[in-house]
Amino acid sequence: MSLRAPPMRQPFRSRGRSKRVTALLGGQAGATSTLADVERLAEQYLVPVEDVLLIAINLHGINGEAPRHRARLQVRLDTARSVPWQLIVPLNAEESPFRLLEDGQLLLAESPIATVERVDADEAVGGYFRDNGTALTLNPNARSRCVGCAFCPNTLEAAADPRLSEERDLRELLAALREQHPRRDLREVREVTVSTGCFEREPAAVNHLRALRSVLAEYGVEARLGFLTSVLRSQQAFEELADVGPFVLRLTAECFTRRDLLLKASKAVLATNWMPEVLRRAVAAGHGTSFTYIVGLDDIEALREGVQSLAPYVTEFPNFQVYQAHNRIMVGLRASGAHELEYYLHARTEIEKIMKPTGLRPAAWECYRPLWYFTFADEPLVGA
Repeated sequence: MSLRAPPMRQPFRSRGRSKRVTALLGGQAGATSTLADVERLAEQYLVPVEDVLLIAINLHGINGEAPRHRARLQVRLDTARSVPWQLIVPLNAEESPFRLLEDGQLLLAESPIATVERVDADEAVGGYFRDNGTALTLNPNARSRCVGCAFCPNTLEAAADPRLSEERDLRELLAALREQHPRRDLREVREVTVSTGCFEREPAAVNHLRALRSVLAEYGVEARLGFLTSVLRSQQAFEELADVGPFVLRLTAECFTRRDLLLKASKAVLATNWMPEVLRRAVAAGHGTSFTYIVGLDDIEALREGVQSLAPYVTEFPNFQVYQAHNRIMVGLRASGAHELEYYLHARTEIEKIMKPTGLRPAAWECYRPLWYFTFADEPLVGA
């Protein structure tokens, strides 16, 4: 399969008209057909209709007949059924134009657009696999105990993630995960990502990574270690991590403006203008680098300037996530215009301009709320 933008295969056919839904999707004035609105935006921004729909689902969430706050979904679009997508969205979004029926059919207004094949609670757990068992995400430092940033929904979720601070705890976690692996063989894992942001001090983070590498070696796992954090900053720390390599720093940038308002103290203390230097230090020490960023918290100009400043110092495609507002407070944190779908398509275009010359490209399994699915700029990401 190869999708190109536009034209797209056979377009969805609208079965209903809704001015309310059109407004939520941020369509052009005068538009009334929901799916026609999506197609118009897809054509305007040279984006596959499928990508626009998936971005919109992330933005608005889903109004489910069996509502729950947030869940992990496996979704297949009706026009591209060979490719399943993993999403994490709220299922109690009553104002969303997307509605999930009990039989798994997903509607946009009254038009069927996809099938939801699986719904799992988005609990904070000790670890889980991705990319068919070759990537492992760990939450070893009790994500549920994190005080959280203003935009983060993790503190709203149920938790089953005891604090794992000793090698014995890590051994027990890996033993349990081995039984959950699709083929019960952790040696297949090529990427281990520590995703919790609850290490408040640099020495604690370094020591944990050393302990994790030691335990992984006991299980025959030679995977690259990735760490989502903003506490690793000094040249000394990156040099000390040479013995846990291969290693990639995934700097939790999150936003470039209003950092004191939006971020917890351990993240906010890292000023935007210091982020390039932190990445440069990691590269100088021989490590891989990337960053995470929440699209929807900054205006487009701040987004553009911030990504441009970091792009020269990354070796992996950054993790750009669509901002999801899970309550009224979170709605108020959005940047101006970020309640509209068009904001995210504009952001996608600007990021493509910056990142395309680097040669780095997004990988579908690395992000649950991305801006890219079937294409990046004019290049296909999915083929068969």
